[in-house]
Amino acid sequence: MKQEFELIAKTFMGLEPVLAKELTQLGANNVQIGRRMVSFTGDKELMYRANFQLHTAIRILKPISHFKAKSADDVYNEVKKIDWTKYISLDNTFSVDSVVFSEEFRHSKFVSYKVKDAIVDLFRETTGKRPNISVTNPDLRLNMHIAEDLCTLSLDSSGESLHRRGYRQESVEAPLNEVLAAGMILMTGWQGETDFIDPMCGSGTLPIEAALIARNMAPGLFRKEFAFEKWADFDKDLFDSIYNDDSQEREFNHKIYGYDIDIKAVNTARLNVKAAGLTGDIVINEADFKTFTMPAEKSIMVTNPPYGERISTPDLLGTYKMIGERLKHQFVNNDAWILSYREECFDQIGLKPSVKIPLFNGSLECEFRKYQIFDGKLKDFRGDGGIVKTEEEKKQMAERKFKKEREFKKRNDNNYENSSNNEDNDIRSFKFHHRDLDSILNRDRKRTGGEREKKNFDRERNETGRDRKRSNRPNRDWNGKDRDRDVKSRGGHERFDRSGKKFDKGKRDLGRKSKKYDDED
Repeated sequence: MKQEFELIAKTFMGLEPVLAKELTQLGANNVQIGRRMVSFTGDKELMYRANFQLHTAIRILKPISHFKAKSADDVYNEVKKIDWTKYISLDNTFSVDSVVFSEEFRHSKFVSYKVKDAIVDLFRETTGKRPNISVTNPDLRLNMHIAEDLCTLSLDSSGESLHRRGYRQESVEAPLNEVLAAGMILMTGWQGETDFIDPMCGSGTLPIEAALIARNMAPGLFRKEFAFEKWADFDKDLFDSIYNDDSQEREFNHKIYGYDIDIKAVNTARLNVKAAGLTGDIVINEADFKTFTMPAEKSIMVTNPPYGERISTPDLLGTYKMIGERLKHQFVNNDAWILSYREECFDQIGLKPSVKIPLFNGSLECEFRKYQIFDGKLKDFRGDGGIVKTEEEKKQMAERKFKKEREFKKRNDNNYENSSNNEDNDIRSFKFHHRDLDSILNRDRKRTGGEREKKNFDRERNETGRDRKRSNRPNRDWNGKDRDRDVKSRGGHERFDRSGKKFDKGKRDLGRKSKKYDDED
């Protein structure tokens, strides 16, 4: 019988119920929702799968000790009681990351030093030697969490935050975090049944995450490594079987469209889409939301417009008014989901949302709102059998209560997390492009020597063709060792080896590491 043990999946505030649902579908037991985390039990295979397959987890921890401590000496003594020879040898390196919420322990780095000292001193006393510390690339990553006097020491099985999928080649200023983007899409309930549109796509995060969800592809496909691969009990054959298992992937017979007014963002998004091997599913084009027209196919829209929080956005309220006007007249009989921060921005949309979900975007308490666009009055829509809120959406709103007297004010970053290096804070710095639309249009008119031709969304969609047949996509085969596989079942998408390079015919080189990915933000 396989041995089950305690595990913790960390996530962002507001995504806990989505992550819990993912874990339940993955086969986890004893799933319990906490604050920015979900605890569960499972075996080694489930731990591997959680790292590889979950869309909304940022880290998977394996607790090895729970204890109470009222002082730094208590922490030192308790850590020293652990048999560390089961986890680390003198030839290995390790690092310690700490998160503290306590009156007694106010500095996370000080706690990390005490844990490190306890481990090093134990080895010195028993062997006369000590293992070394490596901050950048340790063999073993430890995580210490302290809430008042309750301490949990865990092995970090993920390594780099799981939001760093591995497909992002370049970025724009303030890119949307991959985990947050995936969580937003999963909240809508969309699984690839219709076309998907993001009219302000930036670097393409929402379209790429939508494609992964539509095809039920594991986000970990693009990762070069996970921390558990360096553990002494790592089961390579087991993880290879998980990596090579594409039996749950599915066909996607619709299209995903991403648009942006900034050509630099468009080029970046195209590069990232190509890196993910999803050019057959995703179309990225330069276009202004002002010219958005009714899509030919049934569609869902999910987007994250600028908030004007860090960098002033010209006519921010006018932008949201334009969004509402486009939705009302050019998106009838479809659903639109918008993530934003300011109440006055939502007011300018001028449409009544059917769903409002509080969701943290970094330290900003935002709202994720659903707009069900229909022709005529709400009473007539309901009379014709239209459903404003599904049972799942009612449950979502009940699970995520708003604060009373909510003012959409910026959260105190110091209280949000004691350490700025923790992954709960690493979504982004939230800087937005300063885009003067009039100056951009005037500049382009001068370049062309006349009136700039407006982008027509329908024309761009038609130019890509509506042929959804998978047989037209080329299949790539390769033969090699380790994680060799036939790509045909993946629809011909180009894949990357664990070093971040494209697969050509031949072998996967799992040993090399790409500096580009090591330096990735």
